Amino acid sequence: MLNLVLFEPEIPNNTGSLIRLSANMGANLHLIKPFGFEITDKRLRRAGLDYKELAKVTEYENFEDYLTKVKPDRLFAVSSKVKTSYTDIEYQSGDSFLFGPETRGLPQEILDQYPGITLPMQAGSRSLNLSNCVSIVAYEAWRQLSFVKL
Repeated sequence: MLNLVLFEPEIPNNTGSLIRLSANMGANLHLIKPFGFEITDKRLRRAGLDYKELAKVTEYENFEDYLTKVKPDRLFAVSSKVKTSYTDIEYQSGDSFLFGPETRGLPQEILDQYPGITLPMQAGSRSLNLSNCVSIVAYEAWRQLSFVKL
């Protein structure tokens, strides 16, 4: 099972899209508060369509709450501020991928504690869309696991 972790997500459409993604690939989706939207937001529902009932979505009050309850074995912080490409890692079932808020990314103290991975971009680019980043990383990990039913 792969774990997709959103730290303080801000945009409901991205979270809705990732509810749909996690349901379709069998990954767990972990949402760490505070959110930049109401979890009942109609944009979230529209982007996630009817997948919320099929997805494994868990909410946490803060990052410490997530760590205490989940105790992830391997947690990768995904950021444009690190050097290791997401393609340079051999992923394992149970891996967790932590993504920061759309407008500010992960806090430096989290980046300092966990191995970081990044997605290559053209020089001068700041970032990619959150739901696109999650999809790219999640499918690479799942591909490495031979698309085994998670």
